[in-house]
Amino acid sequence: MVTHLQGDHLKQWIESARATTDLTSLSRFAQHLERDLDAVTAGLTQPWSSGVVEGHVNRIKMLKRQMFGRAGFALLRKRVLLS
Repeated sequence: MVTHLQGDHLKQWIESARATTDLTSLSRFAQHLERDLDAVTAGLTQPWSSGVVEGHVNRIKMLKRQMFGRAGFALLRKRVLLS
């Protein structure tokens, strides 16, 4: 479903996952997916991804964590631009 962009099958998957009584964590996961079903379906259907942007955000957050309490914004800015 994820690799072939078949978000229209999500509703049936959620129903079968919620019917599974021996795996409570899977049932809860399916229940939480239902809270924002339109967004999850769109994410599994649309061909574009924000993965590249998320990678850059993750890198910047890592630099920020490494420099916490060490220097001001100017040095953080230089490290972000040079990395």
